[in-house]
Amino acid sequence: MKTTPSFAVYALAFGAFFTATSELVVSGILNVIAADLKISLAEAGLLITAYSGAFAVGTPVVVSLTARLERRRVLLAALGAFILGSFAAGASSTLAELLLSRMLLGVSSGVYLVVAFGAAARLVPPEKLGRAIGTIVLGFSSAMILGVPIGIAVASRLGWQAIFLLLGAVSLGFVFLLYRLLPKLEGDAPVPFRRQFKAIGSMVVVSALALTFFRESGNSVLFTFMTPYLQQLLHYGVSGVGAAMLAFGAVGAAASRIGGYGVDRWGAAPVIAAGVALHAAALLLLPLLAPSPAAGTLLLGVVVFAMFAAGPAIQSYFIQQAPESANLILSVNTSVIHLGLAAGAGAGGALLAEAATLRFHPWLAAGVLLLGLAAGLYGFARGRSLHPAREG
Repeated sequence: MKTTPSFAVYALAFGAFFTATSELVVSGILNVIAADLKISLAEAGLLITAYSGAFAVGTPVVVSLTARLERRRVLLAALGAFILGSFAAGASSTLAELLLSRMLLGVSSGVYLVVAFGAAARLVPPEKLGRAIGTIVLGFSSAMILGVPIGIAVASRLGWQAIFLLLGAVSLGFVFLLYRLLPKLEGDAPVPFRRQFKAIGSMVVVSALALTFFRESGNSVLFTFMTPYLQQLLHYGVSGVGAAMLAFGAVGAAASRIGGYGVDRWGAAPVIAAGVALHAAALLLLPLLAPSPAAGTLLLGVVVFAMFAAGPAIQSYFIQQAPESANLILSVNTSVIHLGLAAGAGAGGALLAEAATLRFHPWLAAGVLLLGLAAGLYGFARGRSLHPAREG
């Protein structure tokens, strides 16, 4: 079955939607899981830690071991493992069983996402790279808009196991669709590991990884506590929080597409710099304008827009800097993302314990983001000096 490259990229994005839903939905049903398994909320939180840990550690290992295999085969195998993890989660009756299934889901989701980025880059010409990556990111952000609310609704009506069983069943059908829509894509050329790790160790790539770490840490400082922030600082009710998160998800979905177009028009580096700078500026203003719910909500919308607009640019930047080692670098970047999320959540929790208020979290987040911006700007300058003719 022949299909256009753009349609194949959208198919990859659907897979990202399913895997992202399995990651994000747990935060929304953590209390339901805790009550059903008769464990504390803190113990249930280990489900998020186990997923992120497996994602961060397992993804680079599996991506490296499968680098030379045909890409469609790797994607289908990752989805197969994801389906097994989903059914295992749905059949779990103890915390230990659920933790093991979450680890399998973390590794399989990480491998799928990294290989999907690499496959999308091969399906389109270089001048459309940003839009292709933006489409994959759109699949992830759509999970916030549709996947998580649907998952919470299913869990409340049918039990938390039902959402995982549903994800497994739908993904099982999607495997056959992806097999028909996605063309065969050869694995990576046999590049020695020494050369690949040399690319990872270059100051340009290390600076970009530092940007990722500080950017994700800054995001996590505030977004880990987004619901209580909306309730305590902007005076939202329960229904208002749901509506706001839905609106933010829609903004993020649009921003991921706009960011992708921006990469193709202006290059990855300018979009990253502008996005992170706008993100930090909105956070710096937020505590000053938080007494006005309308102004605070608008600024949070700007934060979400800037965050998602820069996402495709960062992934595109890594692919452009080291195309021979793109899959390995992207997998390392996903690990750094999860490390950053964990660090930011810890920093935000420590600040909350010390200050007993969420008012100052945006300022801490902005400070961390500015560290990332400084690292990114250094890397961009270093890249231009080494490759004067390279754009983006």
